[in-house]
Amino acid sequence: MKTFAELTHFAGLDWAKDHHDVVIVDRQGLIVAQFTFPHSAAGWQQWRQCVSSYPALGVALETSSGPAVEQLLDSGVTVFPMNPRSAQSYRQRKAPSGTKTDQLDGWSFADGLRTDGQGWRPLAPLDPLVQELRLLCRDEVELTQQRTALVNQIQQALCEYYPAALEAFDDWTAPYTWEFVKAFPTPADLVKAGRRRWQNFLHAHKLYRPQTVDARLEAFAQATALTASPAITRAKSRLVLTLAATLLTLEKHLEQYRAAIAQLFAEHPDHDLFGSLPGAGEKLAPRLLSEVGQDRHLFEDAQGLQCLAGTAPVRFQSGQVDRARIRWHCNKHLRYAVHLWADCSRKYCTWAQTYYQAHRAKGASHASALRRLGQRWLKILWTMWQEHKPYDPERHSRNQQKHGSWLLKLEPAKS
Repeated sequence: MKTFAELTHFAGLDWAKDHHDVVIVDRQGLIVAQFTFPHSAAGWQQWRQCVSSYPALGVALETSSGPAVEQLLDSGVTVFPMNPRSAQSYRQRKAPSGTKTDQLDGWSFADGLRTDGQGWRPLAPLDPLVQELRLLCRDEVELTQQRTALVNQIQQALCEYYPAALEAFDDWTAPYTWEFVKAFPTPADLVKAGRRRWQNFLHAHKLYRPQTVDARLEAFAQATALTASPAITRAKSRLVLTLAATLLTLEKHLEQYRAAIAQLFAEHPDHDLFGSLPGAGEKLAPRLLSEVGQDRHLFEDAQGLQCLAGTAPVRFQSGQVDRARIRWHCNKHLRYAVHLWADCSRKYCTWAQTYYQAHRAKGASHASALRRLGQRWLKILWTMWQEHKPYDPERHSRNQQKHGSWLLKLEPAKS
C-alpha cells in the first residue's frame, strides 16, 4: 500500500454484482484507460493485467467491504473507500444535469481521488483473525434478528389458536417453549396428555418451580376453554411446528457461532483489554474488538473513534445558527454494540448510572442518554487501546478526582 504522495495514477471503480466499470486518470486528470470486466476469476485476472502498467495506483469506490474490496487489496493497489454522500457530490460535480452512467461514476470517483484524496484515509487490510471475528459477530447478530422474527411469528400463530401456551410461558426466546409446542402442538393434545406428562416436561426442562408450577398446571388444564375452529387449529398448529423446528435448528447453529466467536476472541492479543470493559461481557466484548480492529494508527484521537461509532454529534454552524444533530453516517454495527454496552455498563459502574440519570433528569431520552454515555466510554476505551491496558476502575476514579468531575457531586456516598 502506497501513500497518496506516491501515487501516479488514480482509478474509480463502479462496482456491481456481476461486473465492474473502471476509469483511470493520471495526475493531470487525463483519462488513460477505461474498461469493464466481469466479476469472475477471469475478470479479476484481466483487472490485474490492465493495471500492471500502473504500479502506483489508487482506487476509489463506493464501499469499504465486500468481494470487490478484497480483490482490490489482493491486487496490490491502494484502496480508498468513499462515503455514499461524497460519491453523489462527485457525480453532480461532473454532471450537474443529473446524468448517471457507470463510466461517469468511475470518472468522477477517479478525479475526486486525484483532486481531494490527500485527505482521504486508505483502507488497510484487516488482520485475518479480526476479519473472521468481525464477520462471525455480524452474522451472529443477523441470525439473532432472524430468530426474533421467527419468535414473533410463532407467538402470533399461538395467539390465534393456543392462548394457553402464551399464558404459561413468558420468554419465547427460550428453547424449552419451542420444545413445548413440539410435544403438545394443540390445546387438545395438551389436555389429552394429562398432568403426569405435564409435570415430566417441566421437570425435564428445569421449570418445576414452586412459584410458577401451580399457575402453569392450571393454564394447561384450561387449555381447551377457549378453542378456535378445527380448520384454524390444524393450519396454525402446522405453522407452529414448522417454526419451532426452524428455531431449534437455528439456535443450535447460533450456539456454534458463539463458540467460534469465543475461541477467536480468546486468541486475540487484546482479549484481556476488551474483556475488562464493564458490562461488555462475552457477547459485546468480541463485537467491540472486531469493529474497532487492530490498527492503533487508525484514529488520531478519541474523536475519530467516536465519529466512527456515531456517538459524536454533527455540528451545523451558519451565521447565528449553531446546533448539533445525531450522526447517521457511521459504522452501524459499532454504534449498535456501543449502545448495548453503555446500557449494560450502568449495572456495573456507579458513575455510568449517575451520568445516565443526570442526562435523563435534564430531559434527554433513553437513547440520547445512552449515546452520551457511549461517547464518554469510547474516550476511555481509546486511551486503554492506545496504552494496551485493561480498564482500571481505581484509575478512572483518580482521574475524576484529579479533574474535579461534576459526577463526583452526584454519586451517592460510599458507606
